[in-house]
Amino acid sequence: MALFHDDKGEKKEAIIIRSKIGIIGAGVSGIAAAKQLRQHNPIVFEATDSIGGVWRHCSFNSTKLQSQRRDYEFTDYPWPNNRDNSDFPTHLEILDYLHSYANHFDILKTISFNSKVLHIRFLGSHARPFWHLAVQNTLSQTIQWYGFEFVVICMGKYGDVAQIPAFPRSKGPETFKGKVLHTLDYCKLNNEEATQLFKGKNVAVVGFKKSAIDLAMECALANQGCEGQRCTMVVRTAHWTVPHYWVWGLPLSIFYTNRSSQFLHERPNQGFLKTLLTLLLSPMRRGMSKFIESYLLWKLPLEKYGLIPDHSFDEDYASCQMAILPENFFSEAEKGRIAFKKASSKWWFWEGGIEFDDNTKLEADVVVLATGYDGKQKLNSIMEEPFRSLLDYPSASGVMPLYRGTIHPLIPNMAFLGYVESVANLHSSEIRSLWLSALLDQKFMLPAVPDMLAHTLEEVEVMKRTSRFYKRHCISTYSINHTDQICHDLGWTSWRKNNWLAEAFSHYSSEDYQSQH
Repeated sequence: MALFHDDKGEKKEAIIIRSKIGIIGAGVSGIAAAKQLRQHNPIVFEATDSIGGVWRHCSFNSTKLQSQRRDYEFTDYPWPNNRDNSDFPTHLEILDYLHSYANHFDILKTISFNSKVLHIRFLGSHARPFWHLAVQNTLSQTIQWYGFEFVVICMGKYGDVAQIPAFPRSKGPETFKGKVLHTLDYCKLNNEEATQLFKGKNVAVVGFKKSAIDLAMECALANQGCEGQRCTMVVRTAHWTVPHYWVWGLPLSIFYTNRSSQFLHERPNQGFLKTLLTLLLSPMRRGMSKFIESYLLWKLPLEKYGLIPDHSFDEDYASCQMAILPENFFSEAEKGRIAFKKASSKWWFWEGGIEFDDNTKLEADVVVLATGYDGKQKLNSIMEEPFRSLLDYPSASGVMPLYRGTIHPLIPNMAFLGYVESVANLHSSEIRSLWLSALLDQKFMLPAVPDMLAHTLEEVEVMKRTSRFYKRHCISTYSINHTDQICHDLGWTSWRKNNWLAEAFSHYSSEDYQSQH
């Protein structure tokens, strides 16, 4: 039995359904965890009526994957169709693939749809921990309590909770006479609704990351013809964008996704000699970044539109912020369908649009906030103290300390999947799920808590030295080393290629880990 308060504030008892493992979320990380932990018969709670996570609920009509199919697949389930197609798959194709994977491994039977976790309560002790979850059926609004020995949180950092900028008093969206929405609202529109929202309207899109760029392109396509209006992107921080994965005739993977290239980048706990070598090779690393930047400045009209970032390409790649441009993006800018307004972080609404701290104004009928999501608030809303305060402790950097990208050293019997980014998030989720499965099967033991904390703190410090955008918690410049550590824990060979030449210079992907299944 568990005590809870009803709508009148009265204490009541609730019957608890007990099981070993509970998983929150049925996105990519959730279904990867469910598959790898299926020997424990987990219960997966999904707040909506379908799997897919952000691919289902936070995608636009034009959203595509930023890599090819072969780089976004589970190790034991290749894409059933068009695997070698060089096109980037659409979000609908990705959803089809995820559904096919879930059906193939009979994962859907473990998922409780329309089940929203409202609260997580810790019982027991660190020696014998136990978690209670209050789960609401979103259709009937009834609440059921569950008890688990171990909980895996796969809610992710994106979707659900919009990140809304703070505005001065009387200068927020309520002042504006037009329509204001967040990308979270926009992705719920169908094709016709999205077109009607933009058609014949002056639109302002606040942001210049992948979602904002895709949004501006959809706006431009909705405003073709003589009556079409302009979409203005409000660019607070310019980021490097790429038209494709080739640089001066060379594949971009040469510079980042093989062992020799990642050897140039600092990694956590690498020791004195490797640190010294990384320092000595830093001119080569900066030179590679400049080489890529020179191509992008030649290929794209960044200078013409004032879109040259004030940081290196390396920093954007190290923080997982590199975006693939939609086809014909700058062609639409040349036609006047997309414009750019550089702005500081200080801006607000007036009745006719947006006003900036340089006293300029931008007239608009529609303003779309592509300002990101508040993943931390999602966790805070369901976690209780003291664990809520521990989420980014002890670094106080806004980055959750996760050992092997999975375990918070100070929160017992709980794992977090999908909170550490990489260039291949599906592969990262799967390999960490395999690691977690082996941990729960007691095939290896975790280090002592102080050792895990020291490791995570060093990882945060490396990210701080690598990119000013370190709070995104991205490991793209040392992802191979991260996976090597997981392989070591699992008793696998970390070097996955057939010979040393391939090991040094070949692109690493999920294919390299297929032989373990």
